[in-house]
Amino acid sequence: MTPLAIEARGLAKTYRKGLRGGGVRALDGIDLAVAPGEVFGLLGPNGAGKTTAVKILLGLTRPTAGEARLQGIAAARPESRRRVGYLPEGHRFPGYLTARQTLSIFGRMSGVAPALLSSRIPLLLERVRLSTWSDVKVKRFSKGMTQRLGLAAALVHEPDVLLLDEPTDGVDPVGRREIRDLLHEEARNGRAILLNSHLLSEIELTCDRVAVLRNGTVAAEGRIADLTASGFRYKLAGTGLDDGLVELFRSSGADVERVNGHLRLTARDAGHLNALVDAARGRGVLLTELSPLRSSLEDVFVDLVRSDGPVGGKETP
Repeated sequence: MTPLAIEARGLAKTYRKGLRGGGVRALDGIDLAVAPGEVFGLLGPNGAGKTTAVKILLGLTRPTAGEARLQGIAAARPESRRRVGYLPEGHRFPGYLTARQTLSIFGRMSGVAPALLSSRIPLLLERVRLSTWSDVKVKRFSKGMTQRLGLAAALVHEPDVLLLDEPTDGVDPVGRREIRDLLHEEARNGRAILLNSHLLSEIELTCDRVAVLRNGTVAAEGRIADLTASGFRYKLAGTGLDDGLVELFRSSGADVERVNGHLRLTARDAGHLNALVDAARGRGVLLTELSPLRSSLEDVFVDLVRSDGPVGGKETP
């Protein structure tokens, strides 16, 4: 059986304040699992525990309780990170290096043979649209170009797992789409990708599943389509959507409002929805659209983080 690429079970972390005890509980028993070929989004407001979770996966800090594994290997063991590519937020490269030199150094530090690097680096620079800048010093790069180079550095040793922190920060809309396409391609090639970003619109377009952290716990986790589903809420468009029909819908228990020439309605269940459609047709309405309405990921995120008191790590006695 193929192990999960990224796995966290009961992960908890408390940062102590001093010798007298007490501290901040950054993580409070979270469970996460990312399979090979999956793009997973880790979301949460500042202080929710995202950075701590990534630090534990990278072996930069140890959990107070629980365990984390990469490719079935405990995250505390150095060999777990040999097949991991990491793009930190706000990364910097020495300005006197060129893009080619930067990738060469990262590749050699990751154990890639120089002969293999000579063929791999031009292909990587092409994929991140930096071919014409390959021999230009990094100090001349814009923030978006630096992001692209950082992504190439994370991929230079062809890792099995990618941990990416704000990969499209500072990238223009065309560049964001190109990076999104690249990540989807990497996932199709079997890489597991854990993506941490505040750009919820990008997460919505990029990820298969997401987890929302709040106060160190998982407030919600699942496929985006399931998290953004809004029950039996539908947009109904057509001719003959008069006030009489609206009143008929409301008398049956449906919640109805007019919006820009169409109706937004909420039914109790599938049977109720079909009854509403039948009633509309019975009145001679010509339906041109009946489509489900969904909340945006941003709506879901805001509702979750506002739902229960202040956001951030919890104080422990």
